Amino acid sequence: MNLFRPYDTGEPRRDARGRLIGIDRYQDVLGRNWKRFFLTGLVTLAGCLPLAAGVAYAVLSSSLLILLPASLLGGAIAGPFLACLYDNILRALRDAPGSWSANFRRAFAQNWRAALLPGALTGLFLGSAVFAGMLFFAWSRVVPSALTLVIYLFSCLLFFVLSTLYWPQLVLFDQRASVRLRNALLFTVKNFWATLGVCLLQLVWWLLMVLFAPWTLILVPLVAVWFDLFAALFLLYDRLDAAFGIEASLAQAFPDQVPRRDC
Repeated sequence: MNLFRPYDTGEPRRDARGRLIGIDRYQDVLGRNWKRFFLTGLVTLAGCLPLAAGVAYAVLSSSLLILLPASLLGGAIAGPFLACLYDNILRALRDAPGSWSANFRRAFAQNWRAALLPGALTGLFLGSAVFAGMLFFAWSRVVPSALTLVIYLFSCLLFFVLSTLYWPQLVLFDQRASVRLRNALLFTVKNFWATLGVCLLQLVWWLLMVLFAPWTLILVPLVAVWFDLFAALFLLYDRLDAAFGIEASLAQAFPDQVPRRDC
């Protein structure tokens, strides 16, 4: 799959483990797993439908009283599916074996309880962001100030930072929420520019999706749910592995999930 590969880079490069690196690694992982990503994206979209319906109804009725419970409940329903999406992408990045259906069922069974609260909070933020966006940019008769726009975008950027660093820990390790938040903070401080870059990438991706709607709606079932997340985790994966010992820890705890080295 040559998605976003503009030119031939010649002989593929490999690291000390024999694993492809750079653009070759990107194409290899995406080419072998895009069907899994697509299927997981569709299931994740289905899991997010209650959240989308609740937020849409709250926006159409202009009711915060509807928005809050709809966002929390819809987010709690979507949480386990979001966990499976992160799990699927991380399995692909570490070349874990297993069929898509078996891995999805395992990820859902392992993570659905832990994902309920983070999912509810994610739904609350997304619902609030949509409602605030409509309030500031659609319903308001005056153009929002530059400060309002900056605060709005900065809050979205912080959301992407937390999501990108919190959910991988949730699906990979059994930890307290406070430990995951502390790890996310320390990782961000240590890898500030890399973290900022990948989260800006996600922010720009979704801004383009919103600004060019409804034409971009055709991309939603195809790539919108998973591609930006795959790109972000791909760019951060080596740093995440170095910081959290992902592959070494999982190889010790789950010998049946030892990464393949024949890629």
